[in-house]
Amino acid sequence: MRSYKETVAYLFNKLPVYQRIGTAAFKKDLTNIQALVSHLNNPHKGIPYIHIAGTNGKGTTAHMMASVLQESGLKVGLYTSPHYVDFRERIKVNGEWIAEDYVVEFVTNLDDTLTTVQPSFFEITVAMAFAYFKSEQVDIAVIETGLGGRLDSTNIIDPILSIITNISLDHVQMLGPDIYTISKEKAGIIKKDRPIVIGKYQSECDQVFMHKAKTEEAQLTWASLGWSFKDGSSQAEPNKASFRHATSGTKHEIALPDNGPFTIANIMTALEGVRVYNNLEFSKVIDKNTIEKGIEKFKANSNYYGRWQILQSSPLVIADSAHNYDALKIVLSHISKGNYKKVHFVIGFVSDKDVDKVLDLFDVNQVYYFTKPAIFRGMPVSDLAETAEQKNLRGKTFTDVPEAIDAAIDQAGPDDLVYVGGSSFVVADALAYIKLRQ
Repeated sequence: MRSYKETVAYLFNKLPVYQRIGTAAFKKDLTNIQALVSHLNNPHKGIPYIHIAGTNGKGTTAHMMASVLQESGLKVGLYTSPHYVDFRERIKVNGEWIAEDYVVEFVTNLDDTLTTVQPSFFEITVAMAFAYFKSEQVDIAVIETGLGGRLDSTNIIDPILSIITNISLDHVQMLGPDIYTISKEKAGIIKKDRPIVIGKYQSECDQVFMHKAKTEEAQLTWASLGWSFKDGSSQAEPNKASFRHATSGTKHEIALPDNGPFTIANIMTALEGVRVYNNLEFSKVIDKNTIEKGIEKFKANSNYYGRWQILQSSPLVIADSAHNYDALKIVLSHISKGNYKKVHFVIGFVSDKDVDKVLDLFDVNQVYYFTKPAIFRGMPVSDLAETAEQKNLRGKTFTDVPEAIDAAIDQAGPDDLVYVGGSSFVVADALAYIKLRQ
C-alpha cells in the first residue's frame, strides 16, 4: 500500500489538477462527482449542510461559520480549498485534519474507479470530504465551493442554508467575462425553499440573485444591508467592534480576531448566516455569547491560516491570499493606512492572471521582490518583472518565494512591512518555507 506522501503525489500526478494545468481541469458538468458519490453509496446525503460560494471571503466565512457551530457543541465538518502546505487542510472535523490513513485507504479503494470515471483532483477531494464526514457522523458540515457554483462539484448537496459572499472578476475563462455572468454561475447554489444570504449588496448582480431566489422560493437577505458596524475599541480593549442588526436590533460586541482588511465584512456575513440559521425550524438556537466566542476564536477552533497571517513580527511579515483585482485593491488600501516606514512586496502570480490591471494598484514608491510560485502555472518571473517595469514598479527578481522572502527580510527595517502575496500559491510556498525554518 502507498504511504500518505505517495498517495498525495499519486493524486497530483494522475488526476487533472487546476493548480497544475488550469482550465483543463475544470469540468463543466456534475457527471463525474455524481458517479463517484454513487459508487460510494451517496455519503453526501443525510447531513445538514451550509454551502458557501463567492469570489472573495468565502473561505474565511466558512471557517467562521464552522467555529460558531463548533462552539455551540456541534460536531462540525469543514471542507475548503485550496490547501497551503498539507492536503489534509481541505477536510476537517472540529478543526482537526482528516487522518492520513483515511486518505490512503480512500484512494486505494478507488483505484479502479479512477480509471473508469477519470475524475479531476477536485472531484476526488469533494467525494472524500463527503465520505469522511459521513464516517465521522458529523452533526453538520460547512462546504466551500471551488471556483463557481452552478457546476461546482460541491453543488450536489441540498443545504439548509446557502451563502454567497460577493462577486468580483476572477477566473473569467471559466465563469464568464463580467460580474453579471459570474453572479449567475454563483447563484447556482441557491436551492428550492432554502434561505440564501448574500454578503455584499452589489447593484450589478442584485437582480440575478433576486430572480433566482424568487424562482426557487428561497428567502433572500443581504448581510451588508442588515448589519452595521461601529468601532468600539478603547485603550483597554483596542480591537473591540460593535455590530447591530437593523431589523431585529440584535447587538454583538466582538473582539476582532485580527486587523485584516476583510475582517468586518466577513464577520457581518457570518453573523447574518448564523442569524438565518437560528431561524430554521429544526436548528438548535445558538446564543449571543456563543456566537461572539465562536467568531473571536475562529482561527483556533477551525485551524485557520493563510489569510492575512503574521509570519514574524520584526520586521512584520504578513502573508495574504488576495489574488484578484478587487481583493488586492482593498488589501493595498488597508496597507496604505498602516504606520509603516516602507513596504516590501514579495509578489508572484499565476500565468492566466491579468496582472496588467492588477499592477496598476501598486505604489511606485515601495520596494518589490518579484518571484514565481512553485507550480507549473506560475507566471515566469521575467514576464512579471517586465510588466511591472512598464508600470514603474522596479525591483529585483528571484527564482523562488523563499529566496525573495529572505531578501525582503534582510532589507526591511524594524518599522517596515514585508507583504507576501499575489497568489494563494505564493502564500503556500511562504508557509512551507516558514515551517521549515522553525
